[in-house]
Amino acid sequence: MKKNDMFFIHGTDYREMTIRLLEACNLAALIGDTGKSVALKPNLVTTTPPEEGATTHPEILAGAIEYLQAHGFGELSVMESSWVGARTDDVFQVCYHDRVCQRYGVPFYDMKKDTYTTYDARGMEIAVCDRAMAVDFMINLPVFKGHGQTKVTCALKNNKGVIPDFEKRRFHALGLTRPIAHLNTVCKNDFILVDNICGDLDFEDGGNPVVMNRILAFRDPVLCDAYVCTAMGYAVDDVPYVRLAEQLGVGSADVTKAHRVYVNEPLEEFGPGEDAQDRTGRGTESVIRPSGRIARLAKHAEQREACSACYGALIRALSRMEKRGTLRRLTETVSVGQGFRGVAGALGIGRCTASFARSCPGCPPDAADIVDFLEEAAENCPH
Repeated sequence: MKKNDMFFIHGTDYREMTIRLLEACNLAALIGDTGKSVALKPNLVTTTPPEEGATTHPEILAGAIEYLQAHGFGELSVMESSWVGARTDDVFQVCYHDRVCQRYGVPFYDMKKDTYTTYDARGMEIAVCDRAMAVDFMINLPVFKGHGQTKVTCALKNNKGVIPDFEKRRFHALGLTRPIAHLNTVCKNDFILVDNICGDLDFEDGGNPVVMNRILAFRDPVLCDAYVCTAMGYAVDDVPYVRLAEQLGVGSADVTKAHRVYVNEPLEEFGPGEDAQDRTGRGTESVIRPSGRIARLAKHAEQREACSACYGALIRALSRMEKRGTLRRLTETVSVGQGFRGVAGALGIGRCTASFARSCPGCPPDAADIVDFLEEAAENCPH
């Protein structure tokens, strides 16, 4: 498999699809010596089951481990850390990855509990977890999905799971774009296996899955994310960290020069506008567009340097209010994020808005608590 290759497989038996895809990519040859340590890094951002479109399906992890063990690789591990505000162990269990690791005898490491070292990431100092940097070969297992703040999240952003929580907060304070791009100049990203089964195209927290039933494989994380941008109807420059990562030498964002390999044919149409593709790479792919629902809900909020967990809880709460018919009563803008620390304001969410006249406490607060807080606030809004 070459750096400009993009491999696609369709189906519904995700474990077998994964094994078949890795055989087609000849992953064992890419890794080389079976004595090398190999880590698998899924996306276990929050306690949302994979079928909701936020987290990596456990069958993909199982298929990858089964393939590696069948090819003689014995020093395997799984590592990840959930977003700030969630416990990795809880997500690990809710998403069924604990059962996979137990079944195959592979250890799981919570990066929240790991030590770290600070690296010069092409002009930006970034702390990265030591265990993630010590492995010989890293397999990234992101989910093809949207993001409320960056529009798209896949391979490049998934590597936030190998940095300590204080760095995650700093990334959001810096606006995500620059730190995500610089992180990928130092973290290991040897092979990318993308869960494109049913990602939520609007938001990283899931809840509105779009069934595609595909698994994709890349060697270049920039090419991977550039493809996701175009497949979701965005220009690469609409997601600035992809272009910046290219400029920093992480990879190529030129999808037009990629070589597409279709391991099989789609059995059916898997999502709105998804066309069958031939295996020669001459076929074109229709764009699968986000619904725009998150953008609509976000009009009620002003976020400044908000962490994903807090912003996600707010969007979730606004969504529930919309379904309950109470959102239309909310006429005040809701503030959220680290940029509001020590700032006076009217209506805020999270510990960072503690100085506001009305603030929902928590770091992050639960979506249910935010709903109660905002519905009470809405009742007192002038109509």
